[in-house]
Amino acid sequence: MDFAFDERTERLRAELTEFLTEHVYPAEPVYAEQVANAADPWDAPPVLAELKAEARRRGLWNLFLPDERFGAGLGNLAYAPLAELTGRSPALAPEALNCSAPDTGNMELLAEFGTPEQRSQWLEPLLEGEIRSAFCMTEPEVASSDATNIATRIERDGDHYVINGRKWFSSGAMSPRCAVFIVMGKTDPDAERHRQQSMVLVPRDTPGVHVRRGLTVFGYTDGPHGGHAEIEFRDVRVPVANVLGGEGEGFAIAQARLGPGRIHHCMRLVGMAERALELMCRRVTERVAFGRPLAEQGVIGEWIAESRVRIEQARLLVLKTAWLMDTVGNRGAHTEIQAIKIATPAMAEWVIDKAIQAHGGAGVSQDFPLAMLWAQARMLRIADGPDEVHRMSLARRELRRYRN
Repeated sequence: MDFAFDERTERLRAELTEFLTEHVYPAEPVYAEQVANAADPWDAPPVLAELKAEARRRGLWNLFLPDERFGAGLGNLAYAPLAELTGRSPALAPEALNCSAPDTGNMELLAEFGTPEQRSQWLEPLLEGEIRSAFCMTEPEVASSDATNIATRIERDGDHYVINGRKWFSSGAMSPRCAVFIVMGKTDPDAERHRQQSMVLVPRDTPGVHVRRGLTVFGYTDGPHGGHAEIEFRDVRVPVANVLGGEGEGFAIAQARLGPGRIHHCMRLVGMAERALELMCRRVTERVAFGRPLAEQGVIGEWIAESRVRIEQARLLVLKTAWLMDTVGNRGAHTEIQAIKIATPAMAEWVIDKAIQAHGGAGVSQDFPLAMLWAQARMLRIADGPDEVHRMSLARRELRRYRN
């Protein structure tokens, strides 16, 4: 295994670091003020449009797509250090580079499974950053960690599908610029368990689509990334041509989407933990308690050392996973993808928690990004499959070798 970054990646790292230092970090307080005063809490604040224009001018755009026809053509290993850097400011940097979920995963699906017409209508404006999109899989009535539970019906009626069901935590759907939903539902309940589901493209303005409410995450709207919505689909009709990939392919397509999505989250989580550790180290060297700097208190030193160890362990596992995805494919890296999805959010949550503790009351205030970072890390122990499901699946894979 060789995790060395090539010349292009090193150049992009330097350029991205400069962009973060000169534009993104200074924009964080501006962003916070604009969000606090926004008429629509689910809309991206104006400062984000300015950052996107600057990022595009610098060529820091669509870095996540390995397909050279549509994106930067970077492999997972090359993208890893760049995604990590964006994790240092997760509210601004990913979206500024047009590398923000759920659009990244939706663009990957359209690039891989979309027809030429679907790509022209939806992928091209997404790549240009002109519209947003949403991914509608999770449902409130069923345990959606098992995607075969999905109850939304997609029934054929001549040349159309009719969709009925409820979704929630549909990422991206609260954005005023969200133009299309990728909706997963059952087209054939009598088929084999993993062939019952399909995905269809549903324009947001289709009659029968009702966005009922936005859902917060620990009180945060996640506005820059389009928020999360509860949506009702009531006799929604779309052409059969809107199916993505084909009938019965929904479960397989979902798995294809979630693999890259999970590692992207983990890449950013490493950056979130690095930002938290940096803030902790700066804080404890500047503050005095009981007659000496916090940095000289024994427990603080333990937190800092343990944070460095945990970050390095997680980063190496993420890089190994990225290398495997590049060399043997997503299926060949399945075990490692599950392992990083278990380990990395827990690592980031622990490091950020210690940084909050070291900051005292300031750590949970709006004066530092730590509370927001912690909320995102904690949420990612549920998103894209909860810890327990990944542990159960990983254990089964390990045991299979011995049972056989």
